[in-house]
Amino acid sequence: MSYAGPIIDAHHHLWNLTLNRHRWLDAGDPTLAALGDLDYLRHTYLPTNFRADVGAHHVVGSVHIEAVWDRARNAIEETEWLDSLDKSYGVAARYIAYAPLASADAPALLAAQAAHPRVVGVRETIRWHPDPAKKWADAGLVDRPDFRAGVAGLAHHNLVLELLMNPYQAGEVARLAHDFPNQTILINHCCTPNDRDAAGIARWHDGLALLAAQPNVAIKVSNFGAYSPDKSLPILRQTVMGCIDAFGTARAMFGTDYPVARRNMGYGAMVDAFASIIAEFSPDEQRALFHDTAARYYRF
Repeated sequence: MSYAGPIIDAHHHLWNLTLNRHRWLDAGDPTLAALGDLDYLRHTYLPTNFRADVGAHHVVGSVHIEAVWDRARNAIEETEWLDSLDKSYGVAARYIAYAPLASADAPALLAAQAAHPRVVGVRETIRWHPDPAKKWADAGLVDRPDFRAGVAGLAHHNLVLELLMNPYQAGEVARLAHDFPNQTILINHCCTPNDRDAAGIARWHDGLALLAAQPNVAIKVSNFGAYSPDKSLPILRQTVMGCIDAFGTARAMFGTDYPVARRNMGYGAMVDAFASIIAEFSPDEQRALFHDTAARYYRF
């Protein structure tokens, strides 16, 4: 029987383009050029739009992930804007905010973010890749003393650390998790298995194993349709089950990455595909993957 219980979408974004705070969505802006044509995202996306995409699916809560608010401005602005939105239906019930952990300003910004009750963590992008087209960050960021000092500051505010990364960073992140055993780390988007040759898939599986060996690391099975033009269940299953096999149902959780993921799959198609892939799990395990694990990590 297909899953019919409650769902927490552990990863989505909201923005109001009339505010001019998301420069990466401006035509011609090179910030996230690796994402390709972003015309499909160049419209305001608010809780009402999210609910329209959710449709009849039983999404009872969601987590807003920082959406690259203008980095020249104070990141607390995005949090304050989120606080002004309608929170009906549990949309953006929790926030993962932004704070540049390697910055000298990190302690003050973490304190400011943590003062907002819905903020439960921060996200950093550490996605280095030898292919410049897939590189979003410099190599070795996680091992830098200034970055690690910022990570140490998260514990003072009981904030989780979310990482947008490639499998190439798995060793660094595993070391970080080992050295900060009380720091919860959540990996975004299945750890980005976008190298589809045999070596790339092996690197991804090896990276998942390294990360999963650290008990304070968990993974979001989000935007799992992004990594192959083939959206058939057998192909999607490889990505979804790669994550679940490594981390188990207590440390893996469903997320969509909407509206970014719209290019890859419809919202309902993502929910239905995930439900089909995990249909052989017990009812409790299915509920964990769709709801309970996220509820625990995000303190719903």
